[in-house]
Amino acid sequence: MSTWEKAKAQMEETGGKALRKSAHAMGNEKLAAKGGALEARGKARHLKERAKGKLS
Repeated sequence: MSTWEKAKAQMEETGGKALRKSAHAMGNEKLAAKGGALEARGKARHLKERAKGKLS
């Protein structure tokens, strides 16, 4: 598993979670949804990298 790809996935997941929580606290549901989507994409990328690591 590429260290850079793993770090990128973790940053995307963490950034999405922070965006979602802060937007939700401010009452901006549209931005909270974007943060949730970013978090989900980071989780999917993280799972993909874990699967690639197990195959190698």
